[in-house]
Amino acid sequence: MRAVLQRVSEASVSIDDRVVGRIGPGLLVLLGVEDRDTETDARYTADKIAGMRIFNDRDGKFNLSLRDVDGAVLLVSQFTLHGDCRKGRRPSFVHAARPETAIPLYELVGACLRDEGFTVATGEFGAHMRVQMVNDGPVTLLLDSRKVF
Repeated sequence: MRAVLQRVSEASVSIDDRVVGRIGPGLLVLLGVEDRDTETDARYTADKIAGMRIFNDRDGKFNLSLRDVDGAVLLVSQFTLHGDCRKGRRPSFVHAARPETAIPLYELVGACLRDEGFTVATGEFGAHMRVQMVNDGPVTLLLDSRKVF
């Protein structure tokens, strides 16, 4: 499972010019599910999202987590995070999970974060979405449950 975490002061996702998810300060999380991912990957990813110390303390150092700042999460599915661009000019998505695998794991990440007490807004799996955000910092980090990077 791969995730792009972007620290934001605000973010929203729209479908057909209708806002379906919006948050204030927190994290925009673009989430890609791989074909071999399991519930273990989803729980690991949710825990990392909740606990990453990427918010500034009073001294301007990355010492605070989403928990510490009472931040929200905008969780958006993005299968293209598993695009393989090593060969040719068109990415291959053969390792992106099919919807019957990806949807329950994507939803589990959201449920785990909600269980931790976070406000979680989402897009719509498989829809053409427009994501807007104000990246705070900017701070953008990559997570991979298989620790590829």
